[in-house]
Amino acid sequence: MTLTVFCILLFAALLHASWNAIVKAGTDKLYSAISVSGSATLIALICLPFSPQPSMASWPYLIVSCALQVVYTVLVAKTYQVSDMSQTYPLMRGTAPLLVALISVFTLGDTLSGLAWTGIAVICLSILVMAINGRMQSRKGIWLALINACFIAGYTLVDGTGVRLSNTALGYTFWTFFMNGFCLLCWAMVTHRREASGYLRLHWKKGLLGGVATMGSYGLALWAMTQAPLAVVAALRETSILFGALIAFILLKERVAALRIAAAVGIAAGAMLLRLA
Repeated sequence: MTLTVFCILLFAALLHASWNAIVKAGTDKLYSAISVSGSATLIALICLPFSPQPSMASWPYLIVSCALQVVYTVLVAKTYQVSDMSQTYPLMRGTAPLLVALISVFTLGDTLSGLAWTGIAVICLSILVMAINGRMQSRKGIWLALINACFIAGYTLVDGTGVRLSNTALGYTFWTFFMNGFCLLCWAMVTHRREASGYLRLHWKKGLLGGVATMGSYGLALWAMTQAPLAVVAALRETSILFGALIAFILLKERVAALRIAAAVGIAAGAMLLRLA
């Protein structure tokens, strides 16, 4: 992996942790997630006429990804309603790269060096240490986080294949966010029109900030998937947990134990192994 791809993925990780923190800090987690996705939809709609369009071969992947990511967004909100971000965020994000690595190598033909496997394992294990340290507030939170990990792995694999077929990471990104956010907004307007509209009016600035962050984060990751193996991109992107832990501690006032600091060091070590692989 080149230094450019490595640094871009670290920046994407920071953006990813930031939009998750915006959802967690919202007074209503579901509407907060919808406001973030809705803002990304608006940005994508404005940019689509000026961007290159993905090839027809990538469209089935866009549709499947849309379904997976809509469910994922709702699950993120539900998870943060019952558990601390500092516990459930590591669990869902730490499990997904292992699934991506196994499936991409054995079914999609990606190849990984021994050093890359070691780096992925170190990152995932360190993240899981963060998650299991201390006592979970809710078993429901654990199960929601694990289910969400499956959806994360699913849309990562689907989009990794789709963006490689699209011939344009930029166009693929815009269509991804337009479709995902449009579906969520339609659902919210049909089922919770008054509550959702009121929340969006009051918190549109945070929603817009989160929309920029989520689009930037995943757009950069999609581009990186055209430059490096999916498993490496997925694992390195999860260094977002370092930023997530800092945000949870400093801004959300959640408790972060010493063992999680040690786990953060492990994540950094795993990231360097991937850089050298």
